[in-house]
Amino acid sequence: MYVKQRNMNTGAAILIVLFGLLFFLLSCRFVFIQATGEAGGEVLAAKAQAKYTKYRTIDASRGSILDSRGTVIAEDTPSYSLVAILDDSMTVDQDNPQHVVDKEETAEKLSKYIDLEKSKILDRLQKEDVFQVEFGAPGRDLSHKTKQEIEALKLPGITFRKDTKRFYPNGVFASHVVGYVEKKANTSKKGTETETVGMLGLEKTLQPLLKETDGKVKFESDRWGFLLPNKKEEKVVPPKNGNTVQLTLDKKIQTFLEDSLNQVYKEYQPKELIAIVANPKTGAIYAMAQRPTFHPTTREGLSQNWKNLAIEENFEPGSTMKVFTLAAAVEEDKFNPNGTFVTGSYKGVSSDHSGIPRGKTITFLEGLQRSSNVAFATIAMEHLGADKFREYLTKFGFEQPTGIDLPNEVGGKILYKWKSEKITTSFGQGTVITPIQQIQAFSAIANDGKMRKPYVIDKVIDPNGEIIKETKPEVVGQPISASTAEKVRNYLETVVSAEKGTGRKYSIEGYKVAGKTGTAQIIGDDGRYQEGKNNYLFSFIGMAPKEDPQLIMYVAALQPELGETKTGADVLSAIFNPVMKSSLQYLNIKPSDIKEVKAKGIEDFTSVSITRAQDQLQKDGYEVIILGNGNQVTNQSPKPGSILLEGEKIILLTNGDRKMPDLTGWSLRDVMKVAKIANLDLNTAGSGYVTKQNIKPGTKISNGMYCIIELKPPEEMVKKEEESKEKDEEEVHD
Repeated sequence: MYVKQRNMNTGAAILIVLFGLLFFLLSCRFVFIQATGEAGGEVLAAKAQAKYTKYRTIDASRGSILDSRGTVIAEDTPSYSLVAILDDSMTVDQDNPQHVVDKEETAEKLSKYIDLEKSKILDRLQKEDVFQVEFGAPGRDLSHKTKQEIEALKLPGITFRKDTKRFYPNGVFASHVVGYVEKKANTSKKGTETETVGMLGLEKTLQPLLKETDGKVKFESDRWGFLLPNKKEEKVVPPKNGNTVQLTLDKKIQTFLEDSLNQVYKEYQPKELIAIVANPKTGAIYAMAQRPTFHPTTREGLSQNWKNLAIEENFEPGSTMKVFTLAAAVEEDKFNPNGTFVTGSYKGVSSDHSGIPRGKTITFLEGLQRSSNVAFATIAMEHLGADKFREYLTKFGFEQPTGIDLPNEVGGKILYKWKSEKITTSFGQGTVITPIQQIQAFSAIANDGKMRKPYVIDKVIDPNGEIIKETKPEVVGQPISASTAEKVRNYLETVVSAEKGTGRKYSIEGYKVAGKTGTAQIIGDDGRYQEGKNNYLFSFIGMAPKEDPQLIMYVAALQPELGETKTGADVLSAIFNPVMKSSLQYLNIKPSDIKEVKAKGIEDFTSVSITRAQDQLQKDGYEVIILGNGNQVTNQSPKPGSILLEGEKIILLTNGDRKMPDLTGWSLRDVMKVAKIANLDLNTAGSGYVTKQNIKPGTKISNGMYCIIELKPPEEMVKKEEESKEKDEEEVHD
């Protein structure tokens, strides 16, 4: 018993000594740490600060893109990303859980608000050993409305992270010019961060200017990252917003263009539509659009065409090239509008389209109006000379890209080695150029010979409102003189106004339009030009008002579905006319001055030769209608001495067979002249201008025949003309 007691006392003594020694060592260690602030070679204060010091990001905004008047085209707006907290340690009060409790129910309800199936949502919610999960693209860029609707469900553990998204308020709006953005994830030691990156158009090329830099703030937090009580945020690095870019595009004009393209694309279903509206005085692009296109937010339609067709695609221009052949000849004093040539073919290389009778002698001015290939081959090769013409192709900038401030521009390719290539280039075949090159070259015609470089970026403004970059209009050449430019404008105006002009469907009430049509054949996979009415690239380039052009416009349609009754001009005028007229009115450009009314008594032309009478009356500004195929005037209406207005129709009767004229568009007053002088029994229905007549044009007429006409107001005439079924071969094969 005694031995046992002694052993217990010894063991207890040993334990007391050991615990005392341990306590002594711990005390020393504590005193050491307290005195030095270090443990294991590390400064504990620094380690604690690192553990509980957090950084919070302060979002910056990507730079906005504005139109010429400051209207937003693209900007950053608030959005929300869906987040699910899975860590149950976030819940302190079981009656108020802060993590996802019922994963099945949560997945079921969320699937109704984001584009993700319930099973895929559930897969994410069932992940283990993670604090929180997100839901990829379907869970990002949520609107404030969607956020509120999900919050109303009161699902435990479901929260949101505030973010920004790129907003394009106008939808499809110069989409290939502006481009679009995507959010890219960048993973580093600091974690995964997202960055907004431009993927196309100006959003891509202006990335360094538009790019934002997020700010950050450092603060002390608890284990969950929340700010500790009585602690102040410190060391704030402010965010830096991106620069604002203001374009030359005008929202109104761009909208006019987009609306017209939508209608034409739907009705005629062309493979491609291209259109540009520009200011020839400066080179500023007011509108640029194409079909097919895409929606910059949803990307719908993007897969159909990634290219900006106006600058990234070159092709044979067709007869719009004749504008520049004409300008070169006028500048060199080699164009005689009254000189003549014989239609048909030129040295076996080129021939006129079917709308021009073969073997007929006509003037070069009429050759321009009717778009004769033979006329321009003759002008370029014989009057101007192949070498001199080649110089003007360079002067008009067709060899090099324009340098417009848009990405991926291509230049033209001039085929000019063989004689046949030289001939065909004069009227727009073989050689390929871009639409934007044509706009640049055409600005010289509209701007008194000074050729303006096209541009779309007006200025760049930093976040403080300071202009850091501004585009100044630039003259890139003067291929022709001011006097030549004026003459060419006058000649091109007749393409639209002349009776046989191929551009007469492009006339706009109140404004004089000068321009040129083009119809380029399409080369098939076999390397041959395709046949068929639809297999063309139809185009028109025009300016208005002709006296002092404020706008120029190019529009083209590739292989539209015309059917039996429509022409390429029907397609393009449905874009050019409303856009040009609306834009001129929007810019407060006054209509052309109306000529003063001249009143004078008409002479007596009875017994005078029809040639002399016609020449005199046309010189005085009257339109002459001849009934009969004789050589001498036998009667006239109105009678000699009558007071007429300038431009009024004069009816001259000759001996021989009389044929009924086409009365479409005539006033009742002029129809009555024909009825009276030809002794027709006239009956009318309606008021306004003639839309129908019972006697077909060209029908032989005799005394006493019944003539019935239907008249309608001008706006109904326009609609009637659009629905006309008369086939216009001349415009189809221009």
